Amino acid sequence: MRKLIADEESTLYLYLRKNMKDKSKNNIKTLLAKGIILVNDNVVTNYDYLLQKNDVITFKKTKSNSLILNIIYEDDDIIVVNKPYGILTIASKKEKEHTLYREVSKYLKKENKKVFIIHRLDKDTSGIIMFAKNQKIQKLYQNNWNDLAKIREYSAVVEGVTDVKGHIESYLKQTKTLKVYSSKNKDGYFAITNYEKVKNNNKFSLLKIHILTGRRNQIRCHMSDIGHPIVGDKRYHAKSNPINRLALHANKLVIINPLTKEIMTFSCPIPKEFDKLIN
Repeated sequence: MRKLIADEESTLYLYLRKNMKDKSKNNIKTLLAKGIILVNDNVVTNYDYLLQKNDVITFKKTKSNSLILNIIYEDDDIIVVNKPYGILTIASKKEKEHTLYREVSKYLKKENKKVFIIHRLDKDTSGIIMFAKNQKIQKLYQNNWNDLAKIREYSAVVEGVTDVKGHIESYLKQTKTLKVYSSKNKDGYFAITNYEKVKNNNKFSLLKIHILTGRRNQIRCHMSDIGHPIVGDKRYHAKSNPINRLALHANKLVIINPLTKEIMTFSCPIPKEFDKLIN
């Protein structure tokens, strides 16, 4: 269980903001509102609760099928969340209930609003996902996604030591089992992936990846193509899984608001375990 010990007097909300850098303002407010936070084993929901030095802050365990949303941004039209790994974006034949879509839908019920898919991430990929709150906004983003999404940046830890920079192009197809592969012929979906090495050790490389096209499993397939599969990606020939997850995270999205033409930038930190693999 996560535990914090107050090292100063402060209001509970401000202390959590200062000491929980991985959580957004809205996420902390949600934790408080749902009675998840305890101070000295007592549930506290008041933002202005005054912490004393050495007070112990802990967090209630939530049910395995319940997710506390990490909300990055929200307005009247969209909601942007930091998706955990291991959860589907939308339902599949095998999993109907435990999806990010369902959790966002439950959250938006308080506003009497529905949720609409704009784009997706793989189950085992974490990071930024944007949902629409009405069908008009959904269509505006979906119909113009490649023009509106100016930067789609991912962080990944891959096996081996890569070049300093790389550019990958191929035509992608998929098998009957939905595994994506690069076709030798120009008969699939064209995909472009650029990467830059941030740092490495003798086993792994931490990469900053930009995709110019948003194809299914594009990054996973392309990194495998060049002989540097993503850590934990057995489907695409990775040999190691030291952190028990796919080491791929969508950490930045720069997109144009189709209504206001404003450039919006959303970001979230890369998982700490990625850095630990390199350091």
